Amino acid sequence: MDLEKLHREESGRILSTLIRLLGDFDLAEEMLQEAYATALQKWPLEGLPANPVAWLVSTARHKAIDRLRREHSFELKQAEIARYSEFLAQPAAGFSPELAPDRERDSVDDMFPDDRLRLIFTCCHPGLAQEAQVALTLRTVCGITTEELSRAFLVPVPTMAQRLVRAKRKIRDAGIPYCVPSPEELPGRLDAVLLVVYLIFNEGYLASSGDALVRRELCAEAIRLGRLLCELLQGQSESRSDVEALLGLMLLHNSRCDARLSADGELILLEDQDRSLWDGDQIREGTALTELALRSGASGVYALQASISALHANARTARETDWPQIAALYRVLLSIHPSPVIEVNRAVAVAMAGSPEHGLVLLDDLEKREELREFHLLPAAKADLLRRLGRMAEASEAYRRALSLATNDVERRFLRGRLSQTEATSYGESTPP
Repeated sequence: MDLEKLHREESGRILSTLIRLLGDFDLAEEMLQEAYATALQKWPLEGLPANPVAWLVSTARHKAIDRLRREHSFELKQAEIARYSEFLAQPAAGFSPELAPDRERDSVDDMFPDDRLRLIFTCCHPGLAQEAQVALTLRTVCGITTEELSRAFLVPVPTMAQRLVRAKRKIRDAGIPYCVPSPEELPGRLDAVLLVVYLIFNEGYLASSGDALVRRELCAEAIRLGRLLCELLQGQSESRSDVEALLGLMLLHNSRCDARLSADGELILLEDQDRSLWDGDQIREGTALTELALRSGASGVYALQASISALHANARTARETDWPQIAALYRVLLSIHPSPVIEVNRAVAVAMAGSPEHGLVLLDDLEKREELREFHLLPAAKADLLRRLGRMAEASEAYRRALSLATNDVERRFLRGRLSQTEATSYGESTPP
């Protein structure tokens, strides 16, 4: 097995389990890196373990105990380590994080023993600021780097690094428990958890950097967590409807994954996708969940976005897309959740509904907003509208701006191709006959 692939697909699961076992974010991260280094040395010589994930967890765990034995703090940690002596006695190949003994689980955890979900609730404790909640969850559960987080939050790298350090210190010093809250506490903790689950999905659906547009393992993980949250909220219709809306939204987006890239890995825009490749089962389930959430009274951000996505997913052709209704839904969405990114989407919807010039005016106004200076999809959207209007020289300039900001290799190739097309057309227009 490719260790890099294993890290990409399983690091969130492994780290979540190690944080539970060790009770320390930094120690878990450091010991996991040491376990990876040991694997690089041993696996080529000794062969792949029967259960690579269990091997990494067990190796990191033993390294942590060795470290603590060498340090003065071992006496303080001894009681905690003793709680997991039964785990240490198990053979690594048979280890299952879901079956690891934990006598302190409450009834909810007994029903739903999931380390990653526990970690999300820990990171999203109300004792932490929301920015710290989101950043720490994306860092630990998704493996998103500090540099990528700094770009997403539009803050310098040292600021983001310090934010993460403070959040982990607060969890440790305040003794924030590593568990799923009780059913009574769940509704009050849900908003932050839903946000990070959606952000996990978004990072999978459109990777912030690297040579892959889609990280399918993150999309699948977010959908799995959404289903788990639905189970947790059985009997709590108001809170559950928001989870159903989010799950429906993620399924509707995910249904298009197979059509978003060509056979050679190039980006295909929504209107150009082969809709026969869309996953009909996910569209039907996502649409049904959206309708169920709306009937249950959901009217928040996820319900509105799911309604927009359902209109896209259920249009038989790009020409049949109900852009006026989509633009109207974005207007409602902005009224309850002002966001410059949503304003960009609304401007595009207005343009596609029949008024490209009006859409361009809206995008021109948004370009003046400081928080959108580094948002590459704004100049990309502007370039596309200018291209549709035949204003190729201006479109080329906007594509160049988008290209300078984009960090995903697949998106950059797409933008480079569009730039070449508009430059060629612009040159042809300006060349005397």
